[in-house]
Amino acid sequence: MTSSVIPLLGGRRRLAISPPPHAYFVGSAVFHYLGPAFAVLLFARVEPLGVAWLRIVTAAAIFALWRRPWRRLARADRVARSTVAGLGVVLATMNMCFYAAVDRLPLGTVAAVEFLPVIALAAVGARTLRNALALGLAVTGVYLLTDVRLESDTLGVALTFGNAALFATYIVLAHRLARDRSLPRLDGLALAMLLAAVVVTALAGWSATAAVVDPIAVLAGVGVGISSSVIPYVCDQLAMARLSRSTYALLVALLPATATLVGIVVLAQVPTPLEGVAADVKLLQEEVR
Repeated sequence: MTSSVIPLLGGRRRLAISPPPHAYFVGSAVFHYLGPAFAVLLFARVEPLGVAWLRIVTAAAIFALWRRPWRRLARADRVARSTVAGLGVVLATMNMCFYAAVDRLPLGTVAAVEFLPVIALAAVGARTLRNALALGLAVTGVYLLTDVRLESDTLGVALTFGNAALFATYIVLAHRLARDRSLPRLDGLALAMLLAAVVVTALAGWSATAAVVDPIAVLAGVGVGISSSVIPYVCDQLAMARLSRSTYALLVALLPATATLVGIVVLAQVPTPLEGVAADVKLLQEEVR
């Protein structure tokens, strides 16, 4: 825990305690796949791309009401604006690829592949033997976790790898935005989400036409948006502001194990024995760290 002194009226001061950045990452890791797991259950009512639309538009509306980020845009420099623009496009396309992929492949498999491009980001910071060993164990766990599930659906595999590349890009852009001093980090995220809503509406808005007249689907979509695109992305920004990009990328090694656990509890996607060994490797990796 870290602390800071906040001045109050009358000269008094209050000690504010801030959670460690790793605590924010844990919150992000849990909700990163808990929301999508619930979204998979929504596929019975709404097409995958329609679920992606509901998720992003809900998050954009919440950020707009909460932050009113357009008031800060004029103060942002050119680099911050380009980062916001890139992140908005990535958020829209990444979510569309992700939902289309988990509609075809198990959540744990998609999450495992999603981690692969992040290896390069983590490798940059693996400057100690302990971190290098942890990274090696993580790679082994991902390899085992993917098993032979990738051979079953060519389009699902393509979407999964596309999502993985976009996820690595998200980490780079979101980390850059979290460190940008010309734009408050949550306002930058809010602006990116508003842009993502425009992009996803143009590309996939048609998939949500049936959902907007279904109250249950709309309420479920709001829940998915809050748990998938508000809570985890806010946690990401708060963690990235205090962690190096390579350290954050190394922590992302936990996400495939988290997704597998969520898949078991929410979707009853029980892993094979080989995938179970992968989960054990993940736990061992965490012990090494």
